[in-house]
Amino acid sequence: MDRSKALAALSALANETRLELVRALIVGGRDGMAAGEIARHLDVSASRLSFHLAALEQAGLITSRRASRHVYYAADFGGIGGVISYLLNDCCKGHPAISACCQQKGEVIRSEP
Repeated sequence: MDRSKALAALSALANETRLELVRALIVGGRDGMAAGEIARHLDVSASRLSFHLAALEQAGLITSRRASRHVYYAADFGGIGGVISYLLNDCCKGHPAISACCQQKGEVIRSEP
């Protein structure tokens, strides 16, 4: 991941609603969630949700797919992992103390549900 993509992704995540949206979509797994379901879960209006979804999709953190009349959104695990990898490996140069913070009970946390 290059610097401009990492900055776009970090900027997109620097918003409470978008961070909660990513959390919900990670739990939703690869099948994702319908836009209406996300709006109810986060208690946001459709127009506000659309704005946040567009920002996250443009940053490469979520994907969308149309099924009939519904649009489903899912976390882009590769995109999210790329941002984390960029921070750990490029910015922090794989510093052992920082890498150790990303481990839980002696095992690396897996991003895939």
